[in-house]
Amino acid sequence: MSYQLQGVAVRHPSAAQRGSFALRDLDLHIAQGEQIALIGPSGAGKTTLLHMLACAHQPDAGSFSLFGTDPWTLASAARHSLRARLFLAPQTPPLPPRQRVVTAVLAGRLAQWSVWRAIASLLRPADPQAAFDALAKFNLQDKLYARVDRLSGGERQRCGMARLLLSNAETFLVDEPLSALDPTLSLQTLHVLQAEAAERKATLVCSLHQVELARAHFPRIIGLRDGRIVFDAPREQVSDAMIVALYQNTHLTPVANASLPDIEVPALAARCF
Repeated sequence: MSYQLQGVAVRHPSAAQRGSFALRDLDLHIAQGEQIALIGPSGAGKTTLLHMLACAHQPDAGSFSLFGTDPWTLASAARHSLRARLFLAPQTPPLPPRQRVVTAVLAGRLAQWSVWRAIASLLRPADPQAAFDALAKFNLQDKLYARVDRLSGGERQRCGMARLLLSNAETFLVDEPLSALDPTLSLQTLHVLQAEAAERKATLVCSLHQVELARAHFPRIIGLRDGRIVFDAPREQVSDAMIVALYQNTHLTPVANASLPDIEVPALAARCF
């Protein structure tokens, strides 16, 4: 079992000490190798949940077990080693703007390298062929030696995904990887992420606003709203009515139509480390 959460509550780091919880009453079990989509309105807690699963946010209540241990009872060095088994890919990858893409992608191996090897790779990329091959899976190989600040938003996202491929993580925690991509690139990116996870037998937890892509491609879907799990079910059991209820009274409700896999319209019915 990768994760076991029981009664977990988390305050957002920017909240006051006694501020409201961003996540509350979470009971969640994730087996190694599962592929899960997180869906829900903006502000539902999806990003906070991913950061908590990455051991970036400490729960304020409840029990949290990762790979059979509570990471927050470990010494700092041991917890850092545990984090090396995870890869958190933010929606906006923290890529240094003046850095070359090849160096940014090879940073996916930092958890595997000594300090001296990491410094040497900054001066002369350690394995440019590996970076090229990872970028090629996202049709980005021609940007190998481009500066990061010359990339578009979608190219930066795909650069972050290429970095993930070079990690040796056992768990991929990916936040909105398709937000700046067109439909064709969205499908390609999902295919690469899911194929890589399956090949490694790695866990993949991915937050998405494209509800129909989640329903079409992920075996398990978790719906979040107001920091709580509204449903956690196999995709076959996630109905149109459940989706409408999840987004009820928000400014956007995804259309339940398989021919529009990644479009949202106004409501009709209601170790980067």
